[in-house]
Amino acid sequence: MKIEILTAVLHKEEDLYVAECPEVGTVSQGYSVEEAVANLKEATELYLEEFPLVQVTRPLLTTFEVAVHA
Repeated sequence: MKIEILTAVLHKEEDLYVAECPEVGTVSQGYSVEEAVANLKEATELYLEEFPLVQVTRPLLTTFEVAVHA
């Protein structure tokens, strides 16, 4: 069994945390960060059983500013 380290990007929607893996495209959710990541891990492992990774490329994470008009 090969182990890959993938990325989880999380944001909060009302009372749920939504977790996404940008390398694979899987998404899951949970009521805590830990639950969301655990659910994402399970979803990603199940997805990869059917669609194995050919090559993992690391996403580039950065920030940017926007003007917000109130």
